[in-house]
Amino acid sequence: MAARNSPFFDTATTLGKLVAFFGISALCGVLAAGLLVPVAAAAGTAASGSIQFFDQLPSELERGALATPSKILANDGSLIATVYDENRQPVTLDQVSPHMVDAILAIEDDRYYEHGGVDLQGIVSALVSNATSDNTRGASTITQQYVNNVIIDTNRQNDEEVVFSGDKDYGDKLREMKLAIAVEKELSKDEILEGYFNIVPFSGTTYGVQAAARYFYNVDAKDLNIAQSALLAGVVNGTTYFSPEANPERSLERRNLVLQRMLDTGRITQEEHDAAVVTGIDLQVTPVSSNCVGAAQAPYFCDYVTRLVLNDESFGATGEDRDKLLRRGGLTIKTTLNPTFQQAAQTAVNETANPDTTDAEIGHAMVSLEPGTGKILTMAQNTRYTPELADGNSVQNFNVDSFQDGDPNKPLNGLGGFQPGSTYKPFTVAAWLDAGKTLNTTLNGAKRTYPVGTRWNASCFGGAYVSTTEWTPINYGDTNYRNTTVLDGLANSLNTITLAEARELDLCKFQQMAFAAGVHNGKGSTGEEEMLEINPPSTFGGGGDASPMSMATGFATFAADGLKCDPIALESVTGADGTEYAVPAQSCEQVMRKEVAQGVNMATQRVMTNGSGINLQVGVPTAGKTGTNDTRSQTWFMGYSTGMVTASWIGNWKANNTTMSDKLIGGRIYPEIDGSLIAGPSWKNFIQRIAGQYEAAPFPNPPASMVGGSTPPPRASTPVPPPASPPAAPAAEQKPPAGDNGGEGDGGGGEGGND
Repeated sequence: MAARNSPFFDTATTLGKLVAFFGISALCGVLAAGLLVPVAAAAGTAASGSIQFFDQLPSELERGALATPSKILANDGSLIATVYDENRQPVTLDQVSPHMVDAILAIEDDRYYEHGGVDLQGIVSALVSNATSDNTRGASTITQQYVNNVIIDTNRQNDEEVVFSGDKDYGDKLREMKLAIAVEKELSKDEILEGYFNIVPFSGTTYGVQAAARYFYNVDAKDLNIAQSALLAGVVNGTTYFSPEANPERSLERRNLVLQRMLDTGRITQEEHDAAVVTGIDLQVTPVSSNCVGAAQAPYFCDYVTRLVLNDESFGATGEDRDKLLRRGGLTIKTTLNPTFQQAAQTAVNETANPDTTDAEIGHAMVSLEPGTGKILTMAQNTRYTPELADGNSVQNFNVDSFQDGDPNKPLNGLGGFQPGSTYKPFTVAAWLDAGKTLNTTLNGAKRTYPVGTRWNASCFGGAYVSTTEWTPINYGDTNYRNTTVLDGLANSLNTITLAEARELDLCKFQQMAFAAGVHNGKGSTGEEEMLEINPPSTFGGGGDASPMSMATGFATFAADGLKCDPIALESVTGADGTEYAVPAQSCEQVMRKEVAQGVNMATQRVMTNGSGINLQVGVPTAGKTGTNDTRSQTWFMGYSTGMVTASWIGNWKANNTTMSDKLIGGRIYPEIDGSLIAGPSWKNFIQRIAGQYEAAPFPNPPASMVGGSTPPPRASTPVPPPASPPAAPAAEQKPPAGDNGGEGDGGGGEGGND
């Protein structure tokens, strides 16, 4: 950048300036010799021994790659977000408009192709001009400006002090001259000019001519016209002082000066000059939003992806290295996100619990996985992604764990999850089937109380657990205390039936099966994933908090016939230089017998046709499970098909045990809340928006021996058209028919027995 007020040109008289310059040059004989043979230096011809000092490019210019924004893309290539410290889009010289080249050379360095990096004639001319006029004229060549910007960029990368033009002393200027001559011996004129166009700042975080052309005029650098080129060339001299946004009059005056120089140097005709000078600035400012705050879609998924990169040593040995690569390395990060599904999920979340019509403590999250691969398809949330403190704003991710793999050194910025309620009950059924029992086994659901001293099988408690308190589970509505099958018990979420199953099982078994399937403590920080606590009497509801992502993983294991796949978000990561970075490979393991998973799927389908999910049918084979904790502060719906599993959660994220029954949710207050009332319809809203776009094949049936007895046919599933607006029926109309809603609610005893 040309120096406007450099101390190098700040001597009081012309004579003083000339004496200053030549005096310093005399003290630096090697430099003077270099300056006196510019043509030889530029042409690369044999030069006298006095300039052999410059044969090798000095270490000051051994810089890394220019900072280039990284892009996070969805699975179809659409933009999620651009992450950068400096908005720069590198181009080759032939991708820059000839008008832009002419404008820069006319105003900054008319003799660029004639000198060898330092222009003695230009220096003398500048000194004379500055002494005889009120205008301050710089004498730095394009090459010197390139060197200056490289040094600034290098110092920024290395967190070193940056010295700008106005603060330079004689030594700084002489060093810059020396480096300019060295650069001219190593690089061609076109290479230097190309580097200059890519490194020079134009405004704020906008660097390089391509980013500037896009920012100010929404065109490519190759398409800049004469007037646009002249304005941008003028901005280079002072990005704030001549800013066309902040100082349009000053910018216009500078542009016209550039046009005059272009005319004076024969780069444009009088006709071209006259046509350009009468035009206005005519900006079409098109900013590129930075980072996840400015994400085009899925900001919380964007946040999750950036943290995966920052946590992975494949992208650098230290966190600082990884952050620098992400913000400066020009990465292209291809992800698994399905933008069509994401938009549908976000719409459903917004219509259900828009932050403008919902109390600030009420959160709503929705995440979808693909069974058999673990690909994350959606990640929606009802808060605004911004660090600004206000109701409805949050940068914390409701969908994910606090730490990746339970490692406190790998933060995910997640809340860490919520008590899963009765969404945990299918794992009790899985343990039941894995023990060789059948779905149609009839159990005593009338038994209400298990007194102190009741002995339970519990391998992880030394073989047995003895109740120290009385257990009295309560079914939803305090009804349906009847003998019924395991299949019917899950369909209606009957707590007494679930506890009757646990009475015949190892209390530790279903926790272990859930953990193997992917459900774990979302707030764990021991360095590895931890299973939910085995904490009677809440054990059949899961002791502890699981994130929506974790719960979706567990249910995806059911959907994939027992094949558990770790969630994956990254498809590929490529650097600006073509480097392919390693990303976590798909990791799947058969953790559950296929027939056991198929048996659970039969039971969870029954939830949709005969139980608490009966109002949530969508016309294709689906399975699901509702969940509500004792205090009605956390509600869930887990809905899935053979091709997609979705966790829909709504809860009080600021006060985990405070009921939502008196809170405003989507402009309404619900006096009684459960998983089928809000979380479930929100899932249905989402699914109906993408009808026919996901796999929903019939679930395979388990072996007849696992079913046992006779199973009455499920109620018919009737296709329902997509909603025109969010569900708005009164609470009573949202409930399943009488006799089919027995399980939603209170489990009695502990935080886990519920729904």
